[in-house]
Order: sequence, then C-alpha cells, then structure tokens
Amino acid sequence: MPSVAFYTLGCKVNFYDTEAIWQLFKNEGYEQVDFEQTADVYLINTCTVTNTGDKKSRQIIRRAVRRNPDAIIAVTGCYAQTSPAEIMDIPGVDLVIGTQDRDKILDYVREIQSKRQPINAVRNIMKTREFEELDVPNFTDHTRAFLKIQEGCNNFCTFCIIPWSRGLSRSRDPKSVIAQARQLVASGYKEIVLTGIHTGGYGDDLDDYKLADLLWDLDKVEGLERVRISSIEASQIDDRVLEVLKKSPKMCRHFHIPLQAGNDEVLKRMRRKYTIAEFEEKIRKIREFMPDVAITTDIIVGFPGETDEHYRDGFEAIKRIGFSELHVFPYSKRTGTPAARMEDQVDEEVKHTRVHELIDLSEQMQLAYAEKFVGEVLEVIPERDEKGQYGPGRAMGMSDNYLQVVFDTAEDLTGRLCRVKVTQAGVNGCEGTLVRILDELPEAAGR
Repeated sequence: MPSVAFYTLGCKVNFYDTEAIWQLFKNEGYEQVDFEQTADVYLINTCTVTNTGDKKSRQIIRRAVRRNPDAIIAVTGCYAQTSPAEIMDIPGVDLVIGTQDRDKILDYVREIQSKRQPINAVRNIMKTREFEELDVPNFTDHTRAFLKIQEGCNNFCTFCIIPWSRGLSRSRDPKSVIAQARQLVASGYKEIVLTGIHTGGYGDDLDDYKLADLLWDLDKVEGLERVRISSIEASQIDDRVLEVLKKSPKMCRHFHIPLQAGNDEVLKRMRRKYTIAEFEEKIRKIREFMPDVAITTDIIVGFPGETDEHYRDGFEAIKRIGFSELHVFPYSKRTGTPAARMEDQVDEEVKHTRVHELIDLSEQMQLAYAEKFVGEVLEVIPERDEKGQYGPGRAMGMSDNYLQVVFDTAEDLTGRLCRVKVTQAGVNGCEGTLVRILDELPEAAGR
C-alpha cells in the first residue's frame, strides 16, 4: 500500500485544504503515515503570511527530502503560490502546486513516478474566478467540522501578502455548501465552523445570494445544532446577518472580528476600511441583537509609524470595546507588502513591551467575560482528549460562546451535546458540573 505523509503550516484554511488533499490520496488507496516516518509521498502545505513562514516551510521541505530521498516531495499552499521558483531550487523537490489545481495532485504524482521530472504546476492565481471544490467528509482530530465556503480576499491591507497567494474572493456554490453540511451532519458532527480566507465576503461574487442567505439555509439543515463563523470583518455583519443571529437558535454567540489597531491613523496606514467609531458602533449593535456574545479579535502591535500616543489611544479603545480575548501579534515585515517598505519601523523592544501589556489585558478580559457565566448552564460539545491533558474521568467541551468548560464524567461524551453548569471561571478554561446529556449516542460510522 503506498503511503503519504503531510505537514501543514499556517492557518485553519490550510488545515482544511490538507484534509481535503488527504481525501484524494485516501480514495486512491494510500495510507497516511506520520511525517517523521518513511513515506512514498510527502506533502508540505506551506504558509507565507510572514517571512518566518517561508523560512519554516523551507526547513520542513528539506527535512522530508532527508527522511526519504526516493520519495516524491510535493509542496502546496501560499508560499508555493508566491515563490514557486524558490521552492523548485531546493534539491529533491518534485512538485510545486500553489493554492489551486489541488484536484490534479495525483495525476502529477503519477507523471513524476513514471518520468521522474520535477513539475512546477503554479499558475497565476489572480486570474482564477472559480472556487475549487474539495470536500472533507470528516476530520481526524476534531469534534467540530470545518466547512470552507470561500477563498481569496479583495482587501489588500498594506501588511498582508494573502491576496497575492490566495487570489481574489470567490464563493463556493450554495448548493454545494448545503450538501456538504448535510454530509457532515450524517457523519455525526453537530457543530460546523464556516471558514475561508475572508469568510464574511461570501456572496460578493454571487448574484443575489449573500452570507445571510447561506446562514438561513444552514439553519434549515436538520440535525445541525450549531453554526459558528470562524472570522468576519465588522463591515460584513450587516442588518440581514444580525437578523439571522437574533432569530436562529443555531448561530453561535461568538465572533472573531479582527480590529488590528485601536487608532484611526494606524488603521488608515494599514488600509483597513473603518474607523474606531464605526467599529465600536457595529459591536454595540451586535451586542444589542445578541446579548452575552463573545467577541474575540486580532491586534497587530508596533505597525510602522505607531507612536506611543497611537498605542495608548488604541489600548484605551480596546479596553472600552471590551473583547472576550485578544490574539496579539507583533508587526512582522512581510517582503513584497507596502508596509515592509514604510519608513519609521518600530523598535523590537518597544513591540515586545506592548505585546506583553496587551496579553495581560487580554487575560483580564477573558476572566471578566467568563465570570459572567458562573452559575449558568451552558450547552457544550466535548472534544477528544488526545493528549490526556484533562485527566481520567474528565472532559472538556466548548460552549457556543467559546468558553472551554472542564467537568467530571463517568462516560466518554466526545461529540455529544451536554448541558454543563459553570462553577468556576478561569482565564484559559472554566470548571463545571454535568447537568444532563441532551442527545442519544451518534451512530455515525468511523467516529
């Protein structure tokens, strides 16, 4: 039986794409082995969001070549899309395929097996207007299913290379999304996380069908308990989306809405298309429609030209808005982006101090948000405890509003819907007690 090993760097979308590529190999009779073992094909799904992503991708490619010099080394993902020649120059690489045409991977592998000639299959992503259909019927390590509904981005923020590696925004056919959602429910999944490069841009390229329409159609999928949106821009949560959130019991009370900076001048330099006042107003409106909603965000610290005053101003705005968690990143130069060429780059030490201040603020906010739910009963879906980190007779489930709740249980409740009372709040997890199990055992095969 031929074997394949995968290594994925970067974001959730990459992990989804790797799972989809694995389905193609699985259907051809391949078995999957660990990346540290000897395999016939190694596939590295690369990231290029920072210069470090490129460097790490090159290291992993070389590691695969060393592991089995006779294997076929295939490289896909964002770094492959933006710098195929750089990757082709690494001795031992057989195939570079970028972020499209992944459905042809096995044809290329067969061609390489017979001719042993390296292939650069990367095409201009900017000309692509079709969403690449790649299905994932189940996920190896998750009790939540990811469903990719969109690819690419039209925003061109000054710090970001992604439109050049993923192309312009294109939406998946609604019928295909719903069919895939039904298939995931049939496999036993109760929660679906909608994902994409710019998820909220879903429908921008479709006639008269937007994200709100898709959410209503998902609301009608029988057996689906929860729909979570992985990340969405504030501007894309319009009144129609808010209406679904208010009326559909399936929509999770959690949004990841990237702010990136808390100061208007910095936002303008980033080419983010909103002001702090507009962002705050949108958050206020969301909370009005969906009280107790968890709102998490991304913040880039030390963007070129960010003065102490800008940073302080931003810090106060972040505090005022009140998130339930911050994902904080020091600004990192990405070659090929306008921000990398800007003067007034911020000193690394200054960035470091600011990052730590914001991480402390994030922990205070996480605790304050979690404390509001002590004594409340939340519905959670326990995850698989692969690493045994919760101990015997313990389970950890994620609530719809993104709280991790750990509780005692005498049976394996992985993937089942449970009601759990929160007894104690914590920064990275809450304690709870099991109240009752809401569903029958799923009969899904292979779970």
